[in-house]
Amino acid sequence: MIHRPDFAALTARRLPLAVLVALLAGCVSLAPPYEPPPMPVPATFPDASGNPATGGEHTANAALIGWQDYFTDPTLQTLIADALDYNRDLRLAIQRVDEARAMYGIRRADQFPTIGVEADLARARVPADLSGVGRSVTGNQFQVGVGLASWELDFWGRVANLKEAALQNYLASDAARQAVTLTVIEQVANSYLSLRELDERIMLMNETIASREKSYRIFKRRYEVGSTSRLDLKQVETLWRQAVALGAQLQQQRATRVNALQVLVGKPVELPHEDIRLDDNAVMADLPPGLPSDLLVNRPDIVAAEFQLRAANANIGAARAEFFPKITLTGSFGTASAQLDSLFTGPSRAWSFGPTVSLPIFDMGRREANLDATKAQRDQAVTSYELAVQSAFRDVADAIAARQWLAEQVDALRATEKAQAERARLAQMRYDHGASPFLEVLDAQRDLLAAQQQLVETRRALLSSRVALYSALGGSGFRNDVATPSATPVNPAAPAAGVQNPS
Repeated sequence: MIHRPDFAALTARRLPLAVLVALLAGCVSLAPPYEPPPMPVPATFPDASGNPATGGEHTANAALIGWQDYFTDPTLQTLIADALDYNRDLRLAIQRVDEARAMYGIRRADQFPTIGVEADLARARVPADLSGVGRSVTGNQFQVGVGLASWELDFWGRVANLKEAALQNYLASDAARQAVTLTVIEQVANSYLSLRELDERIMLMNETIASREKSYRIFKRRYEVGSTSRLDLKQVETLWRQAVALGAQLQQQRATRVNALQVLVGKPVELPHEDIRLDDNAVMADLPPGLPSDLLVNRPDIVAAEFQLRAANANIGAARAEFFPKITLTGSFGTASAQLDSLFTGPSRAWSFGPTVSLPIFDMGRREANLDATKAQRDQAVTSYELAVQSAFRDVADAIAARQWLAEQVDALRATEKAQAERARLAQMRYDHGASPFLEVLDAQRDLLAAQQQLVETRRALLSSRVALYSALGGSGFRNDVATPSATPVNPAAPAAGVQNPS
């Protein structure tokens, strides 16, 4: 006779498991719907005069230009590459990402039961007056089983929201790492430009020192033969000594800048003095500013602020879940026996199952205060996000203004240097022909040196403004490995683009 299974009994046995699965699958999240805050800035960047710009050059996306393509100077490229490998601030940022990833792993593991193997051995003696049989009893107990530690059934999404908050914090830490990367690139570029500025100023100063030393020797000879006054000699000597002192000051500044650059790069650097003028067009490319909306996906600090806002939103859901009953399961299944040789034989099966339901009734307002705290933290995250957007907008606007006005200053200073050079030449001719005192030559040479030094400083400032614009727009060539929450909603079950899967 064919044996038919008892479908009623089978269904009765499987019904609790099916109900449990259905309940777990239907758990809800009490977190409020996430809505990104509107941008608290104008729709376009202002022009150099502070007026809203329209059309024109707003076409570029700095994120699509890698630093290797933007910074074209070979020495600068080498310095940036070394800094990205050895800079300690960047290394700390990477280690914080590892920490956040591990914390996410902990929260993710809370969603699953913890199962372990247990083995117990107990030997006890019960005295005669307590044994119930009138004599002392000594017994053994051996037990081996698989145990289920306390596992919370996440009906209200508390554990899921805590995991979501940890995930968003992890992604925020990775975006913060990108922000540190961009800052390191900017600092190395500016330090290199400062070094090249000092090299050019030192080169001009050495030429000035040599020229004034030669003039001093000529005037000294003239004084010895009586063709010039002692006053003129001392004025020439003063001009020479001042140039020597300024040259030493510039050398000190250069040594300090090299030391700072070594800290940025993270290892010793060899940058000998270069006696050539810096080619302004051979250091980096030019860059249109684009649109403010690009900042939401390009600026890693804004990306990090939005991830932190998402985390604060998820924490509200976890705080709300505290108002509902918490259900946990514990249990074990194995074998137990008083004799070791019969532990795995005979009717020695043992099991235990213990669901626990807990709900605080009176806690002096602790849960309400916790919910209020998470809401306040969410409000702070919104404000931090808006502040990050406004700061980014200002950075770009400042860089745009600096780029245009410094370019005009450079043009004006070039004309000033040319005029001062002609003035110094004419003053020297007038003095040589006895038409003016040497004081006129002295003033002209001083003004010429000041104009030369100022021109070099302003040219470097113009290049630094272009570095600042690239950084302010979030350009680093790494946008293909940074999650962009404004562009694509984050799926908690999947890693962000370019972020190592933390599961």
